[in-house]
Amino acid sequence: MSTPDPATQLEMYRRMLRIRRFDETVKTLFDRGRIPGSVHLSIGQEAEVVGACMALRRDDTMVGNHRSHGHPIGKGAALGPLLAEILGKATGVNGGKGGSMHLADFSVGSLGESSIVGSGLPVAVGAALGAKMQGSDRVCLCFFGDGASNEGYFHEALNMASAWQVPVVFLCENNGYGVTTAFGRISRVPDVAARAAAYGIPGQIVDGQDALAVHAAVAQAVQGARDGAGPSLIEAKTYRYPHHSEGPLYNNIAYRDPAELAAWLARDPLPLFARHLEDTGIADTATLTSIEQAITTEVTAALEFAEQSPWPDPAEAHRGLYRTPIAGFDHA
Repeated sequence: MSTPDPATQLEMYRRMLRIRRFDETVKTLFDRGRIPGSVHLSIGQEAEVVGACMALRRDDTMVGNHRSHGHPIGKGAALGPLLAEILGKATGVNGGKGGSMHLADFSVGSLGESSIVGSGLPVAVGAALGAKMQGSDRVCLCFFGDGASNEGYFHEALNMASAWQVPVVFLCENNGYGVTTAFGRISRVPDVAARAAAYGIPGQIVDGQDALAVHAAVAQAVQGARDGAGPSLIEAKTYRYPHHSEGPLYNNIAYRDPAELAAWLARDPLPLFARHLEDTGIADTATLTSIEQAITTEVTAALEFAEQSPWPDPAEAHRGLYRTPIAGFDHA
């Protein structure tokens, strides 16, 4: 696959920066007690998110996981409705009912995320099967983590996707840990991509901190799926800089070697990509500064939109829950 043109690479940087600033804002709101429950941030994983999402067409679909604020942003979603959703506001992409871990944004083909580890894998197979049955060349991109690769959903989804030869690309965001457990402690196979052989589908490993490398791998897999070659499995080796989720629970648990964290921080995907843009002459310091200022303005506007948005009407609580209304409730 050819390298994206300069304009596309600049847009990749914008989207990576949007995800970083968005999640930093979410963390601030959580720390101030503005967000109920828990939140899971993608800080450190922006390159694999954007590289993958920008290999898709607008009408392609995707399925996320519990760490999925960044996925819709990577595919071009507006920030305001996403942040409003996380705050539980009526103007959110799901009317405030989805929140941080269960949001969906159909405007960019995001079919939804779930807190149930691995549950998005069969959903992605269903979406891809639907596209095939409709005679469409749409592809579904399925994000899941290394922890999900040890769930039964993983086997069931890859097995059926292979048997039916449906157009789905499985992307494992291997950030090294399932909550506080290192992947190597619960798998004798060091690479999730190696498991592709069991299903007779292509599998490859890619540097998840390199947006262009991820883009190239996913673009090739997407084109193959679009052309009828069936599913594939890509493992992006990446790292989350925060803990599994926000809050004090993990602050006193020494599950990561400080040297390991420092090594991954040295490979922060944002400065890596910024240096690439400068080294290739695509952008100079002034251009990058201008982009950073514009993104700050975007996120500030999104926060204002979310904070000024109304809370949902209590009468909406049961709307959209059931296909067939239940007597006594107004579901219209």
